[in-house]
Amino acid sequence: MIVDCAIYRDGRRTEGPQDFSDALDEARAAGGFVWIGLHEPTEKEFDHVTREFALHPLAVEDALKAHQRPKLEVYDDSLFLVLKPVVYEPESDTVSSGEVMVFLGDSFVVTVRHGEGSPLAAVRQRLEREPEMLAKGPTSVVYAIADATVDHYLEVATELQTDLEELEAEVFSPDGGGSRHTASRIYTFKRQVLEFRRASGPLAPPMSRLAGTGTAVSPLPFVNDKARPFFRDVSDHLTRVNESVEGLDRLVSDILSAHLAQMSVRQNDDMRKISAWAAMAAVPTMIAGIYGMNFEHMPELRWTWSYPVVIAVMAALEVLLFRLFKRRGWL
Repeated sequence: MIVDCAIYRDGRRTEGPQDFSDALDEARAAGGFVWIGLHEPTEKEFDHVTREFALHPLAVEDALKAHQRPKLEVYDDSLFLVLKPVVYEPESDTVSSGEVMVFLGDSFVVTVRHGEGSPLAAVRQRLEREPEMLAKGPTSVVYAIADATVDHYLEVATELQTDLEELEAEVFSPDGGGSRHTASRIYTFKRQVLEFRRASGPLAPPMSRLAGTGTAVSPLPFVNDKARPFFRDVSDHLTRVNESVEGLDRLVSDILSAHLAQMSVRQNDDMRKISAWAAMAAVPTMIAGIYGMNFEHMPELRWTWSYPVVIAVMAALEVLLFRLFKRRGWL
């Protein structure tokens, strides 16, 4: 559905005609641009936008189906940028991602949002309070959306860092690391980092191209050259995010390895304890087996104190073995 549609002249919002074609013509005549926001539009709803703004069918297909990686594609009449905003849910300690598709033309911006957590409403409100930024044209909208998305990446990375520190403390606690749920928590956290990485990692090349620092030497159409320093700032922040995500991924892998090593050590300790107790049980079993054999010439058979003495000898040997195993740390 259409969330918002407005014409911006000299950084100021003006309500334009309802028809997209008339709005675009009016924006071009006045030297402004039109910004249309849509949320999960149907194919029928998007057909009118496609015709009026001459959007490329491949980009339209991507915008309708969603589930795209962050990317930047250049077409004859527009640029197509895909971003994946992420949302951190503190109640469940999970990361989820949505999608924002941006069509940028000479005098128009069309944004398509899928999922929750999109910064578009806040971005539009902030830009409308900064007319000097909006006066730079439709490129300012692309910059503001990218900047808001990447800034939120930094906040999510901070939250994940806090969760990882708590998980690390649990793993290396005296008794918490042995919990059977710890490995599951570590694996779940690694999945959250992977979800985050899928959103932030592929966005680096598009931001480099918009900033003019990518491998492509040809300038991008519809992008104001004066906006390149702003995109470089976004690219720098994104680099920090990706470095943080890589650090989180390496650290959680190290924590998982440490946890598995701890579990192996605990299993070895358990086996040593079982072996020690088995050895302690074997001694009286052996003595009782020999003592219980029916020999004809056994002087102690008719001795009054034979039974208590044998029991005492077995108990003494058990105490001796217990102290020996305890001193060696087997018990």
